[in-house]
Amino acid sequence: METGGGRFGVSETLGALNAALKKEPAPPASVWFKESSARNLRSRDFLAPQAALRALFAGGQVPKDIIEDVISLKCPGVPPLQSCQQTPLGLTVQLQRPAAFQQVLNSIAEFTKPSQSASGQSIILNCTPLRSRRSLDMLSLSNLRAILVTDHLAEVLRIQGMNVHLLPAVPDEGIQKFLHQLRVDWPSELGAACIPEDVLALKQLLSQCPYATAPGLEPGQTRLADDLIFKVHLKNFLAQQSLEGYDPNLDVCLVTEEKLQVLAELRQMVLHCAGTGPGGCCRVVHVVSCEGEFQQQQVDLLWRMLDLGAHTALQKHLVCGPVKVANSPSPVGAPQYFQLRRCQMYEASVMKYGELVQDDSWTEIISVLTSAAIRFEMLSTAHQSQIILDLEDSSISTKGTKSGAFVMYNCARLATLFKTYQQAVEQGAYPAFPPASELNFSLLREEGEWLLLFNYILPFPETLSQSAHLPLSSKGIRITASTEAVRSVTLGAGGGDDLQAVPP
Repeated sequence: METGGGRFGVSETLGALNAALKKEPAPPASVWFKESSARNLRSRDFLAPQAALRALFAGGQVPKDIIEDVISLKCPGVPPLQSCQQTPLGLTVQLQRPAAFQQVLNSIAEFTKPSQSASGQSIILNCTPLRSRRSLDMLSLSNLRAILVTDHLAEVLRIQGMNVHLLPAVPDEGIQKFLHQLRVDWPSELGAACIPEDVLALKQLLSQCPYATAPGLEPGQTRLADDLIFKVHLKNFLAQQSLEGYDPNLDVCLVTEEKLQVLAELRQMVLHCAGTGPGGCCRVVHVVSCEGEFQQQQVDLLWRMLDLGAHTALQKHLVCGPVKVANSPSPVGAPQYFQLRRCQMYEASVMKYGELVQDDSWTEIISVLTSAAIRFEMLSTAHQSQIILDLEDSSISTKGTKSGAFVMYNCARLATLFKTYQQAVEQGAYPAFPPASELNFSLLREEGEWLLLFNYILPFPETLSQSAHLPLSSKGIRITASTEAVRSVTLGAGGGDDLQAVPP
């Protein structure tokens, strides 16, 4: 059967199936759902449960003409259908699997792109923990989590077509080197440097601001802080502006030179974005560790107070939960954590591959595996939830299916298998792989083959879009993102039977 063309999609298929079933106006809730378990996929790919059918048809019995309409669906984004049957469970649909394999695998590059595009839009991701950490030794595990969440968001937003700008610049060489080890590309300086005139302009605005007063000595104080410039009454501003979602304890903010430099840097970047993106409006998302949320809300309000542009009204805060270490008598910093995981990865590799690990090429391999393991740990949980790390040796393994090391080892093994095959082809030991038009996709009958395509490849564009979706128009200042979605798919796709051991 021919399809309606276009890249296959789960949402498109569910939408077309719902439209075919609901001939009369009906509630917007979906009647159909996609199967995912191996057991159910042996007999069906989509199901409209009998309970839902009873709400649409007398006795839940679907008329034959509607079943015929379903089986003859030809819509963009809908795979070819093999059968549509009424069963005691409900209405079931099974796809033409050989045809689905053929069309998906012939256009596999399309399934590495998000289902939605935000081409040309600009966004600033302000990773606030990097502002207050002036040296590597000050970087905590919660700070590291916020950095990796920001880096992950930046990547999925770029894939969606957005212009992403990262703040703050990180000139410290120690932190830059550490970020490089984690495969994080972060700017060391701003494209448009913050100049002293910007800070002076902000001071002038503060001097005219009705919510700002000159700092005075508090009871018990003998002298003012050297860098204290103004006291700003945030509570009055909040009440007048009717702003929601802020900490009720926000009251007086002590404005320092450093806070004004932060605002100047944000303003500079907004001006830069306005000159490069369409519409002239740039969204700002502050990625914050939970312990720094209160301070960032102060900066947010101070910016709103001094700059009434649309960009300040569109500020959002993405808060990362705390990271704690199980059974640790003393705090563990980000550098210690990295070195510990690196040592554990080396020891696990020695146990698996022995003397091969002594080769110089393994230094880079172990570094990549360590970075992957850390990313998987930090992105395994919804960003707003707490993470509790187990730093024991047993938590790093290349055999368990729940670690970044496992996924990366399997990627390395597959890459080695493909490389070895290609070398054998060049030596004449194997024939070259035939073009896709000559392949018989009906030979793909293994359960795991369909599970991989139907549960992981087919929905992956929607997973990317889900990861990049930020509810920037929502009420309040807090937003959440599905930063754990790609990690879950990667583990699921890589979590099958262990491959034959092949050193990467």
